[in-house]
Amino acid sequence: MSDFYINVFLDDEKFKKIEAVGLADQVQEIDGKKAVQVGMTKKDQKKLMKGFEGLTFDANNACVLPEEGNNTLTNIILDMKSLEVMKFAITKLYNPLAGRSISGRGTGGR
Repeated sequence: MSDFYINVFLDDEKFKKIEAVGLADQVQEIDGKKAVQVGMTKKDQKKLMKGFEGLTFDANNACVLPEEGNNTLTNIILDMKSLEVMKFAITKLYNPLAGRSISGRGTGGR
């Protein structure tokens, strides 16, 4: 059981792709829409909060990523044919250097 979740809402095209990779049994109905939930840890949640400014979680500890992040995560799910993708996905979704200048930490002030 995960601490936090990312809701990936599915339009008809994405739903067909999810079915094609054998994950149709993982589809749920959330707020009247088809979706899959990707579980993550508290550490992953903190990284996403830093990486996506303004990201909010609902009462069920679930969030929805902005479109670019959502598309990246969907592609990872389809490639790996699994919802257990956060160990890999976090490396694609979270950029620890986002927002830092080139002359930031680690440059020795050069």
